[in-house]
Amino acid sequence: MWTPIVLLTLAADPATLDSRFTAQAPPMTARLTGPWTSAPLVTAERDRFGKPLPEARTEVRSLWTPTHLYFLFTARYESMYLKPNPAIENETWGLWEYDVVEVFIGHDLERIHIYKEFEVSPRGEWVDLDVDKSRKGREVDWYWNAGMRTKTFIDEAAKTWSCVIELPWKSIDTRTPGEGNQLRLNLYRIEGGPDPRKYITWQPVDSPSFHTPEKFGRLRLIR
Repeated sequence: MWTPIVLLTLAADPATLDSRFTAQAPPMTARLTGPWTSAPLVTAERDRFGKPLPEARTEVRSLWTPTHLYFLFTARYESMYLKPNPAIENETWGLWEYDVVEVFIGHDLERIHIYKEFEVSPRGEWVDLDVDKSRKGREVDWYWNAGMRTKTFIDEAAKTWSCVIELPWKSIDTRTPGEGNQLRLNLYRIEGGPDPRKYITWQPVDSPSFHTPEKFGRLRLIR
């Protein structure tokens, strides 16, 4: 049986994920097909303090169009800790207490404490949050709605799960998307629980909290 060859294009800068332009939106299938096969990737396989977690290796790719930004996560797992009675029609507060992938992204390179947070579970539950750490008492606005779309796939035989996330540009950046634009970014995953749990990062934050924006990396738009 013929198997397509996927070329792994690693980001040259370990703190930068290059997002490649695509004229057509990638399929919402959470599979490594079509334009995803040539998208550069980064890996999240360390804990919050930089300890290696090779068994939890998570590959993340990104693509962009004039209207949307996309991420594809492909994650190894040893166990899953899932919320009972999932509901995907509306966002799920507290989703971070279970298995998720997470994107923290902000367009303002100076005001680093303002960013958006997106989370998706293996079964497609989601939450989107508007974060401004200077808004004392209301740092996180969960009534904000980005208009995100997502799709997930669990391969139990291979012990992997994958997730594609579609984000409208208007929800995350005030600029017109274009080659060379940069945004602040970190990528995370949480696996297992309730105890012990794996807190998996792309850029380690040297803190118990993922909300450590001074440790974020960058997303760069390329063609």
